[in-house]
Amino acid sequence: MIDVDTLAWERMGGLLPAVVQDADSGEVRMLGYMNREALDATIAEGFVTFFSRSRNALWRKGESSGHTLALVSIAADCDGDALLVTARPKGPTCHTGSTSCFGERQTQGTGFIADLERVLVERSRADPAISYTARLMGEGVKRIAQKVGEEGVETALAGAAGDDAELASEAADLVYHLTLLLQARGLGWRAVIDELRRRHADSSATASS
Repeated sequence: MIDVDTLAWERMGGLLPAVVQDADSGEVRMLGYMNREALDATIAEGFVTFFSRSRNALWRKGESSGHTLALVSIAADCDGDALLVTARPKGPTCHTGSTSCFGERQTQGTGFIADLERVLVERSRADPAISYTARLMGEGVKRIAQKVGEEGVETALAGAAGDDAELASEAADLVYHLTLLLQARGLGWRAVIDELRRRHADSSATASS
């Protein structure tokens, strides 16, 4: 994952700033500091751990609140004196209750898809009498798949004959229902992205051979 011994510990007084980014949405969640022991604990245990300067001790994020950061990857910058940590957050990250220490809704562009996935998980557990998502989930995979087919046709028709606003609206309906279908099958957009990356890697390898 990372060579701990190559980092600029001495230059930085034994502490490296570590920016934590949501692995799915790309949202920046927080900034903390790691010493060598904190970084070793993060890698060994799989949960982001910092060195608390106020406590003068190691501190696993979420150890009291339960709002942990499950480690995905760690990378150092070109000088080896700063870390980029990608993680999957459980709940809000900021002690104020905000999703991010930098304020709510920092996700940009397609990063919102990860937010949508989380919202649909919550809504699927709601009362079907008041939640379309819960009601559709209750009707099962075949019904959701049927809706994806209907929305796909409507998106294609809007693309062929509709204006830009209509196409965007129909595409949004399609993405919503496709996200729900993936969840109903126990999958998510991560599986789709992994497949796209695999295809890209295969095509790049073929092109360079």
